[in-house]
Amino acid sequence: MTQHNPGSDDFDPSASSLAGHVDNSVMAELLSIRSSIDNIDATLVYLLAERFKATQKVGFLKAAHRLPAGDPGREAAQIARLRRLAEDAHLDPAFAEKFLNFIIGEVIRHHEAIAEDHQASARANPHSSALA
Repeated sequence: MTQHNPGSDDFDPSASSLAGHVDNSVMAELLSIRSSIDNIDATLVYLLAERFKATQKVGFLKAAHRLPAGDPGREAAQIARLRRLAEDAHLDPAFAEKFLNFIIGEVIRHHEAIAEDHQASARANPHSSALA
């Protein structure tokens, strides 16, 4: 059963170009499996949202202390860790690395934007505390 979320009324979980071209029992099994995939996709989106909430906090902390947006040592360790986890989970480690690199790129982009905002605010309010 596909989870119903507000704002998802335009999603049709039974949409398929295969409808009417395959046996009804095959189509029913396909839709059942796809329902699980839809639930996993929704979970991934919510997990990514939580991850980015946490990395945003890191971005504010880095900006307040004028730390660089990226941390190559941390990134390399995370990539190695994720590759090992992917191998254990029977997921292509190269895919896992590409996925994490994409996320890292987005996080760094967000951290740079937070730092720019922080610096602009500090220039606009030079007498406010740098750590506020």
